[in-house]
Amino acid sequence: MCLICDRIDMIKKGENPYFVKELETGYVVIGDHQHFYGYTLFLYKHHGDKTELFHLDKAERAKFMEEMVLVAEAAAKAFGAEKMNYELLGMGDAHLHWHLFPRRTGDIGNCYNNGRGPVWSIPMDVMYSDDNRPTAEELEEMKRKLREELDKLT
Repeated sequence: MCLICDRIDMIKKGENPYFVKELETGYVVIGDHQHFYGYTLFLYKHHGDKTELFHLDKAERAKFMEEMVLVAEAAAKAFGAEKMNYELLGMGDAHLHWHLFPRRTGDIGNCYNNGRGPVWSIPMDVMYSDDNRPTAEELEEMKRKLREELDKLT
């Protein structure tokens, strides 16, 4: 069972409310929780045995990376980032996907590494609190902003 494959199936069925745009190698979605306003994910279209960047052939890897950079640029512009954080982890879900976090000064609060630490400095129960879920109206506005910036770049 792969959570990301499930989310992609929802996109294909028109049932994923966080879906923003399909690109050649992946799907752009707004993160469910917005402790970091504008948190965006870029989900690789395929799973199978391609769980590492080095599993992709050179051309596919280059295209996936190029599109991730476009998504990051769009998120930075749409959500007013001072800096972007990029993460490709995969121990929880081995499906290739990027976490893109627009960052702003003080966004983790001064109680965590003087406000300058990594996103994972935030305790998981704080970061994934239901208080950080966007309302339906906020989500639609975020999707609109990100889609507009993506359309300018693609």
